[in-house]
Amino acid sequence: MNLEDILIAPREIKTEKWQLGNIISAEIPENGIVLLFSSDYRGLKNGQVELVDFRKVRKELYHLSKLDFEVPICDLGDLISGKTSQDTQYILQEVLSMCHYKNTIPVVIGGSNDLAFALFSALNFHHKNINYTQISNLITLANEEEEINEKNFLSKILSSKTFTLKNYHHLGYQKHLNEMDSVKLMREVEFEVIRLAEMMNSTEKTEPFFRRADLVTLNCDSIESRGDGFSVNPQVNGLNRREICAYMKEIGLSQQLKSVGIFNFNALTEDFLNHQLLAQMIWHLIEGINIQKSHPTERQYETFWLMIDDHKYAFQRETFSDLWYFGDAENEADLIPCSLSDYEAAKRGCISPRLLKQ
Repeated sequence: MNLEDILIAPREIKTEKWQLGNIISAEIPENGIVLLFSSDYRGLKNGQVELVDFRKVRKELYHLSKLDFEVPICDLGDLISGKTSQDTQYILQEVLSMCHYKNTIPVVIGGSNDLAFALFSALNFHHKNINYTQISNLITLANEEEEINEKNFLSKILSSKTFTLKNYHHLGYQKHLNEMDSVKLMREVEFEVIRLAEMMNSTEKTEPFFRRADLVTLNCDSIESRGDGFSVNPQVNGLNRREICAYMKEIGLSQQLKSVGIFNFNALTEDFLNHQLLAQMIWHLIEGINIQKSHPTERQYETFWLMIDDHKYAFQRETFSDLWYFGDAENEADLIPCSLSDYEAAKRGCISPRLLKQ
């Protein structure tokens, strides 16, 4: 596939040497980050597919500091949508696959939330037993229509016989917006479902759900809106500006991150601060990835043993990152990511059921 046939290269943006745009290239690098923008919103009810200009977001992003970033970054440009939304899904999967072959993390920005299906499908071709974390105010499990849309894409991922999903975490749902049967079903199959209230003010409690995520997608509807709306479905309640940037950094800090999607952004917004916020979200993601790449590969742990109701449990703290794990296995992959608050609660005799069911 010729990339020039399916992508529109971004227009040049002048930057200074200390700015991020000065290190952004147009070629897919090895072991790097690829930015890819989409204008296909057909997965939404009455969604449009007209080409959107992301120049305002790019300008804000390119003018931010490059700090001491060492991970190479590429901006492939804007994806040309297919004749149908299914065509776009296919084209996107092909581009993503090119990134995965080079062990590079693709970050898809824009388009409707159902494009997460393309990200999962492309990743599943290269990797098995995927850990998928989604931040969204809605849990939608409709499965009536064959054509993929934002209401049924999750159901199609969860029910697929060809996909290999290891864990799914759904963060930021809001009770007043959801059908409780969907929430109940998710919990019955032992998927983690975390309310918005549990994510506010601090990332500490929900950081473990990002730590081993292979794929993370963000529905911008989960962010509180300002002006004419940050998302295509603006909400009065959601994560605030500081919180979402902190979570984007946590996503980047994932130890095995392979793909990211930021969907349902209102690309037609006239409010300059909405474009600025998206740019800073992307920057914090890039910062997190750079920090994670700088961590030592060899890890050391302190082990803390607790007795609860005649049962002995081990919690381990990784000394470099100060991250906590549950279990006494020597292989880190067999340890369960947890938080300091999980350990503190266990000292009081209350151990999280999440830690015991695995």
